Amino acid sequence: MISTYEVPCLAGKNFINVSASVTVPGSKSITNRALLLAMLADGRSTLTGALFSDDSRHLIKCLQKLGFSTVADEEKKTITVEGLGGKLPKQEASLYVGSAGTAARFLSACLGVSDGTFHIDASEQMRKRPMAPLLASLKELGCEVSFEEREGYFPFTLKGHGFGKQRISIDINSSSQFLSALLIASGLAPKDMHIQVEGTHGMAYIDMTCRMMAQFGVRSEKNADGLFTIPAGQAYRAGDYPIEPDASAACYFYALAAILGCPVTVKGVFKDSLQGDVAFLSILQKMGCTLSETSEGLCLRGPADGILKGVEADMSACSDQAITLAAIAPFAEGPVTITGIGHIRHQESDRIAAITENLTAMGIQCIEKEDGLTVHPGNPRPALIKTYDDHRLAMGFALTGLRAEGIVIEDPLCCRKTFENYFEVLEEVIHSLTSGNQ
Repeated sequence: MISTYEVPCLAGKNFINVSASVTVPGSKSITNRALLLAMLADGRSTLTGALFSDDSRHLIKCLQKLGFSTVADEEKKTITVEGLGGKLPKQEASLYVGSAGTAARFLSACLGVSDGTFHIDASEQMRKRPMAPLLASLKELGCEVSFEEREGYFPFTLKGHGFGKQRISIDINSSSQFLSALLIASGLAPKDMHIQVEGTHGMAYIDMTCRMMAQFGVRSEKNADGLFTIPAGQAYRAGDYPIEPDASAACYFYALAAILGCPVTVKGVFKDSLQGDVAFLSILQKMGCTLSETSEGLCLRGPADGILKGVEADMSACSDQAITLAAIAPFAEGPVTITGIGHIRHQESDRIAAITENLTAMGIQCIEKEDGLTVHPGNPRPALIKTYDDHRLAMGFALTGLRAEGIVIEDPLCCRKTFENYFEVLEEVIHSLTSGNQ
């Protein structure tokens, strides 16, 4: 087993006359939403270009344990699900969601409004992540929730009784997935369902959820006061559904382009993507990068003079890329300030604290705030990157090592959560650039 990975340093090399084209896996966010929507649809759905990672495999196993006919072909990147129009083949099951936040939240909501008794457990990491706001909303609807250990956390048992109310509220300050979960589940409600939202973060992911629900046949409405309505009389429709390439994964290679000064195209990623992380490209443009759209996908080139500008960025719409921006921030000519990301303290790790710890270990000044941080320019010194079993820390800080000697990633295999061959793809890109530079 590989316990560490030393990033190949490319400092001092000129890549202005070479380019790279990259293929990334399918979107985790879209794959797991599509799996749930296909489960709730009536008939056979075939998902193409699907992501196969720890998260999606856990969700697939959960669907199979619930009795759904689900066939996954990893080589062809397809998943076929036989939905039963919102009905469950089994009314009792024990499920394990691993560290998959989408599976944990989306499944809990759907099972919490279904007739049956369902025991759900998770990894040690997921057992620490918040669930209480979602479970409180399910209780409002009439679901019985029994906790085995800490109240508000996995493991627990759900005993659903359908929709006991037509209007509920949800606090999404710690996770927008709570609202996405309730929106998807509300497509099963026999009467109009109204959800009042407290909090504003992660709305790009909510927009993705609503757009995908509509693609599967269930529309939602939102008013100016944050009230979502899902009209009754709708049903999820089965069908073939293509999964977009993962914009979150693509952003690591766009950030690579930013710090190496070369153009990088990620195949299949376009401006009209369902995924909010494409907003990260606008931040890179403000730092001096150039963005263009080709027939293959979006192409980003780092600044010709090799100097990134400092920037202040509200990353609430693309918070998964906060680590990515922080990792390349030392190479900017001025401070980089990131705001709007307080909720990432409650994800796979306390990401703000982990960013600060790792940058400080490199000798980079990083000022931590409650909802963000400021990174000052500097020359990173050799350091072991502590990843805390958090895939985004491993992938993001690998970028720092491309411009600084001696950056070693602890536990690189934690990338299996969403992008299991990330370091292989990274090395392929490095090889392509260095070969073209000879």
